[in-house]
Amino acid sequence: MARTVILYALALALAVAALEWLEYRYVTRAFSTEIYVALLAVGFVALGLWAGRRLTPRAAPAAFERNDAAIRSLGLTPRECQILELLATGQSLKEMARALAISPNTVKTHVGHVYDKLDVQRRIQAIDKARWLALIP
Repeated sequence: MARTVILYALALALAVAALEWLEYRYVTRAFSTEIYVALLAVGFVALGLWAGRRLTPRAAPAAFERNDAAIRSLGLTPRECQILELLATGQSLKEMARALAISPNTVKTHVGHVYDKLDVQRRIQAIDKARWLALIP
């Protein structure tokens, strides 16, 4: 919100500077009043449209729908899907083991299977590919 206010203030300051540069009195004498008012109106309409687009709240994104076909085609088990979701939260292997009440070695095994099935080598790659395939939100 503050960024929008600052940008709006800068736009107004630039408009004032432009009017000074054009020598306000000269412009009002040289052109008829109707043309000058029309130019000002167009400028304020453009500024209003820009500010309205920036300040109007956007619609909430649609609810996440998991791609079950991709899960079936990759052969991911429900536990591996859980592991993938926990990977995306940034938890360590020990934290994931505590959350799932299994040993850290079992988590390592599941993570290895997830990496193999997604054909990746790192956690970030697995998360990116899983999001791209709509396996995790």
